[in-house]
Formats: sequence, structure tokens, C-alpha cells
Amino acid sequence: MAVMTEAVSTTSAAALRTPASPPAAPASVVKEADAEKLRFIEEMTSNVDAVQERVLAEILARNADAEYLAKCGLAGATDRATFRAKVPIVSYEDLQPYIRRIANGDRSPIFSGSGHPVSEFLTSSGTSAGERKLMPTIEDELDRRQLLYSLQMPVMSLYVPGMDKGKALHFLFVKSETRTPGGLTARPVLTSYYKSNHFKNRPFDPYTNYTSPTATILCADAFQSMYAQMLCGLCQRHDVLRVGAVFASGLLRAIRFLQLHWEQLAADVEAGALTPRVTDPSVREAVAGVLVRPDRDLADHVRAECGKGDWGGIITRIWPNTKYLDVIVTGAMAQYIPTLKYYSGGLPMACTMYASSECYFGLNLRPMCDPSEVSYTIMPNMGYFEFLPVDGAGDASQQQLVDLARVEEGREYELVITTYAGLNRYRVGDVLRVTGFHNAAPEFRFVRRKNVLLSIESDKTDEAELQAAVERASALLRPHGASVVEYTSQACTTSIPGHYVIYWELLAKGSCSDAASAAVDKETLDRCCLEMEEALNSVYRQSRVADGSIGPLEIRVVRSGTFEELMDYAISRGASINQYKVPRCVTFPPIIELLDSRVVSTHFSPALPYWAPGQGQRSG
Repeated sequence: MAVMTEAVSTTSAAALRTPASPPAAPASVVKEADAEKLRFIEEMTSNVDAVQERVLAEILARNADAEYLAKCGLAGATDRATFRAKVPIVSYEDLQPYIRRIANGDRSPIFSGSGHPVSEFLTSSGTSAGERKLMPTIEDELDRRQLLYSLQMPVMSLYVPGMDKGKALHFLFVKSETRTPGGLTARPVLTSYYKSNHFKNRPFDPYTNYTSPTATILCADAFQSMYAQMLCGLCQRHDVLRVGAVFASGLLRAIRFLQLHWEQLAADVEAGALTPRVTDPSVREAVAGVLVRPDRDLADHVRAECGKGDWGGIITRIWPNTKYLDVIVTGAMAQYIPTLKYYSGGLPMACTMYASSECYFGLNLRPMCDPSEVSYTIMPNMGYFEFLPVDGAGDASQQQLVDLARVEEGREYELVITTYAGLNRYRVGDVLRVTGFHNAAPEFRFVRRKNVLLSIESDKTDEAELQAAVERASALLRPHGASVVEYTSQACTTSIPGHYVIYWELLAKGSCSDAASAAVDKETLDRCCLEMEEALNSVYRQSRVADGSIGPLEIRVVRSGTFEELMDYAISRGASINQYKVPRCVTFPPIIELLDSRVVSTHFSPALPYWAPGQGQRSG
């Protein structure tokens, strides 16, 4: 990228602002490196279709000898017309036979060309069979991810100047990884990035100067990692300019951790020594470089603020220079916004980037907007993007795909990607709405994950999976002459961590009354909770067992007739009695209040479900 002049810097800064945005730093203050990156954004978003055409040609040329493209009959062609005519739209299930071959050790060029072999698998959300998806990736994909990361703070600095003058308290964690039978590593995309040389050996960048030493982030033990990161964040509390985690739920877990462990943390600060509960030698060594001496004043401050019992605004009370929360609060994470506002004292929340295991997509070019207004601008150099209309009539799979440069404002689309790693016309499952344009680049608001019913963090449970879990658990009721006559659910986030709540209306054999509730003992209904958890996918079970990011599943038994009342309420609000279906997930507060007012007993999973790295669902 060419170095920018000051005049170009001014133009780029102005282009990224809107009249309602806070004033940016003067052009003379914008660093040359920032200006270069801002110009890059302007170039990419001004030439969307040309960049997309070039990206597709590059992908097809470098993967020309890949088996998958050969089977599509592409014969080395790199033009869009041939690509559209020959390459089908696919889902993960379509690609599984190829993925299994790679996982089992086939090193022939299957998806990506021979010059860019699969380097590892990135694990994504669970399939209908309950196992994680394995997304093949290649080595130079890290360069593209790093590029997108590098663009975030130059954009942010247009809205919040001085972010290079302090540090970020970001709670970052690695998750467990496995090896496939063929020897390739399989791990979540962020774990892959944190363990890469791109992250571990990154040059100093004032924008990504974290309070957490790298060793504390790379510690696989969740307690030790969280404790060390929290302690280092406390020791550097006046340096902290932004507080965050990847997901809103992760930041709330950190606050809950502080609520549970502030006394020990304060004792460590006062003593100038790390608790023996943290045993990892590399973590102890890293923390010793931060916790260099006893600090009675800091310890007293932590005790005074945390000992009040009032946790409102705790983030700014502990870290007083925090300007915003850096955290994803779109999609399923929106349910955490009120709680974050409470703990932060109303700090703004910045959602800066849109990415997935399959591909990194784009940026929020107005990062300080209200969470309800977040839109992302897809960077056309990251992959080749097409869009499947989902708001029209008929089968979506039969509709014509639309190019990135030709989507229409106000319409909703399912994202379809073609990546350098060799995914071709792959349906990601994200539904996006076009909200406007930045230059020629469309801006998208994330609407939902297609078919996802329940989600607390990285888990995604669809209706079929929930139905199967209910059926499996309800088998325990049969010896008692009872069954589940109707059910619905909600993702409850009023406690930390959040958990699934399933509402059951029971039916006793030969009775339509509440006799069913009395016929089934508490122990059996508690076991039903665990049985449901055993039936859910491995992402959910890992979150429960290894990460502690989801709490025990809860069943709330409601009295007989509750779901008839639910239907009556829906009809009173305009639903058709002929077309009414019981919602399998509820979010509307009055409906949740109605259900909760009819609860006759509550039950929680009495133990953790089965989960082990690299292993799937325990049968029966």
C-alpha cells in the first residue's frame, strides 16, 4: 500500500464520518500508518465489483488443480460467467465426504490448489449430528485475518482519539484443540489466531497493547487464565482505555469472576504475590512482570468498590479511564446489552468486525453507533461474496445469486462465500439486511443465523435439535405414566452465565390435569434436564463443561392449560387461529411473564453432561 499524503488522509477521514458521528482527530494528528489503512479502505469500497472480479479470478487460478473444481467442470476457467454456470451452491453436508478425506489424511489438492495445502481445520458450530464442523484453511489465510484486524483501530481513532495512549483490557482465551486421524490440528478460529506467530510474535502496536501478557491468554486452564488476566488488568487499571472480550457473554463472565474472587485478587495485590492456585509456570512468570510490588492503595480500592454490594458501573469504578466496551453485541449477543449497560455505567459498545470460521468479512465503519444500528461493510478483498435472497417467494435455493455490488438496500440475503481456502459457493447460514452503502460497498446488518433457535454464546441449537432433546428426555417420564404435551424455550441471560430454560406442560395418562406434575418425582425431572443436555451438540457441551460459559439447563413445569393461554394471547394480538403454531423459542417479555406466572416446579441439571476433546455425543 502506498504511503498517503496529509491531504489524502483528510479526505479518507471525512469519507468515513457521518454528520451524526463524533468529530475525528485533526488530520495532522492522524498517523501516517493510519492514513494508509484508511486510504486502503476507501480504495476497496470504491471499486467493489472490480476487486470482486479480481478476487474470484485469483481464487480460481490458484485452485485450478483442485479436485473439487475439476469435478464441477471448470477446466481452468477463471471468469464469473463460467463459475456461475458450473459451480453449485452447497452446504456443509454437501462437502462432508471431501472434508472427511482430508481429515483422514488425504493430502491431494481437494479444495485448495497444490501450492496452498490445507494447514489445519477451524472448528465451527455443531452439525445436526451434534459434532463440530471442520472448516479447511490454508496458511496465508492468517495474512488476510491480520489485515482486517489492522484496519479496526485506524477507523476507531476517527471517533475516539488517543486510543494509542493506553492499553486494552481484553479477556481473550484459547479453547481445546484436537488432531484429526490424518494429523491435522482442529481448533476454533480465534484459538488458531492466538497460537499463531502472527499473534505471539506480533510487533509492538500501540492500538493492541493489552494488559494481559500473551502467556495468560494462551493458558488452557480457564480459571488460571481468567484470574491472571483480571489481576493484570487491576494492576494497570489507570492505563486501561477500553475493556472487552470477543462476545458480550465473555465480558459478563469476567465481571462475574470479579464478583466471586475480588477478595483473593485484592490480597494478591496487597502482598505483591500471585496466589498458589495459579500453578502454570509461564503464567506465574508473566504475572510477576506486572505484579512487581505490593500495592496497599490499589488493594484497598478494590475492596472498597467490590465490597459495597452495588455492582452498577463497576467497570468505570475500577477502570476509570475506560472510553468504551469493545465487544460483539449483535445477533444473539444483543440480549446482554442491558446487563452490560448496568455494569459499565452506560458506556458505549463498539462492534468493530464481522467474521466467522469460514472467512473474515468486514468492518463496522461507524463503530460508536448504537448497538441496534450496527452495520458491517464487507471488504471485497477478503473473498468472493454472493447473496441468496431470502425475502422473496419460493425456494431460496432456486433463486438467482446476487453479486456483492448488486444487492438492494432494504432486502435480506443469505451470505454465500467462495474463499481462497477452496470453499466454493458455500452457504454460511447468516441472514443479512442491506442498510445502505459506503462508497460502492453495501453495508449489512446481521439479522440472524438461519434456523438457530437458542444461543447463549458460541452455541447454536436449532428447532430439530431441541425437539430431539425433548423427545430423548421425555422418555424418562414414561415409567411414571406421564408425557410432554407441549413445550417452548428461552435463552435466559438474567444470571451469569446464561442458560437454556425449557417450559414443559405435562400430561398424565388418562388425565388432563396437573396430576402429571405430581406423578413425576423431582429427581426424575432433574435427570430430564441432564438428559436434554446430553442430547445437545458438542459446542453446547464444551461450553458447559470446559468453558463454564453456559449454566445448567433448567426445566420449568407449567400448569395444565398454559399453552392454550399462550395461543389465546397470540390470537388476541392478531395471530390466525388456523395458522397458529406453538413457538419453540420465546423472547417477547409478556409471553415469558405469562409462562413464568404458570410455573409449578423448577428443575436444574444435577451434573455436567459428557464432553471430552475430540469426542462426540455419548449414546443413550
